Amino acid sequence: MKGRDDLLLREARERFLRYVRVDTRSDPESGAHPSSDGQWDLAGLLAEELDVLGLEGVEVDGGCYLYARLPAAGGVEAPALCLCAHLDTSPSESGEGVTPLLHEQYQGGPIHFPDDPELILNPELSPELNACIGHTIITASGRTLLGADDKAGIAEIMAALSAFRRFDELPHPELRIVFTPDEEIGQGTRGIDLERLAPVGYTVDGGDMGVIEEECFTAHEVRVLFTGRNVHPGYAKDRMINAGAAAARFAASLPEHDTPEHAEDREGFSHLTGLEGQENEARLTYILRDFDEENNRKRVALLEGLAGLFQRRYPGLIVRVDVLEQYRNMKEALALHPDVVARAERAVKAVGLQPVKKPIRGGTDGARLSFMGMPCPNLFSGAMLPHSRTEWVSETVMQKASETIVRLCGLWCSG
Repeated sequence: MKGRDDLLLREARERFLRYVRVDTRSDPESGAHPSSDGQWDLAGLLAEELDVLGLEGVEVDGGCYLYARLPAAGGVEAPALCLCAHLDTSPSESGEGVTPLLHEQYQGGPIHFPDDPELILNPELSPELNACIGHTIITASGRTLLGADDKAGIAEIMAALSAFRRFDELPHPELRIVFTPDEEIGQGTRGIDLERLAPVGYTVDGGDMGVIEEECFTAHEVRVLFTGRNVHPGYAKDRMINAGAAAARFAASLPEHDTPEHAEDREGFSHLTGLEGQENEARLTYILRDFDEENNRKRVALLEGLAGLFQRRYPGLIVRVDVLEQYRNMKEALALHPDVVARAERAVKAVGLQPVKKPIRGGTDGARLSFMGMPCPNLFSGAMLPHSRTEWVSETVMQKASETIVRLCGLWCSG
């Protein structure tokens, strides 16, 4: 239906361009939840738009979770379905003052950024561009990330809701919408109200066109705290215990091959995300990622063993290793509900795409939700090279993602 597809394209594009201008970068050091004020701003904007669309029960709660309900289309009797996306963007790059740029009728080759002439996006960096010849490509201007992760997902859900309100004949079950804060720092489900969700859900937080993700990393954060003893350097022999130097040597002792720079496909890694300190105290922060939990246990054991070795090597040095489980591989939970993924595959085929099942080399709110009782695989949103200043999305892929949501909702009405 051309009218419907045109509406989905227009709604997804225009809403996306509006949302990315709100700085919602999360802050892992804030100690607050949500971790940044901008997430309140976007939640408030979305609540107003959901009210305009006529959804029921629109509320931003005290934790910055935005909930809303769309009643089932007339005569539809089917279980409720949840659609989920996250409000925040990665703390890896600035999200302040995002200026989205439209590169119309992309014909291949490099894309340049006016605010950083040395920054280049091309098919060598992102081969997915080759499948987007003739599309309008959206990037930021070179100073910031774009925020397609996950404002593209939010815009696509909102576009689908607009289509349901505009075209009464489109079937759908009761839809329960939730937009979450702080997903990028592993806190997206921290305060979520499961009673407001549904028996089944989908996150719209994926990447390339047609991709359905039912498997993700098992993830841990590890903090290694070094406590030393500072002494005037002129009189430090056999007295000083330099925590900062010990931390640097500790980090250099870990195997280089087990890092993100050397991992792909189903390979895991240990990733040093923070190194700070001085003579008295220092801290290393790691994230451990693998599809096999046993491999992460081995990484934790390596860190703990190295901590003991350093304490023996430097008498008086105290090394403490704290481990936090962040999320688990959702395939374990989704394997119990194969129809949830099967319907997503049928929806992707229905919009003329070939479904591609890939493991996520990361995680989503859906990973935790799947273990909290709501099976929740991840659908593509079109966000490419996320967390970087070369992040991009195709507006055509955004339209296809919105159309996939519409078709998927219809499939849940057909038994």
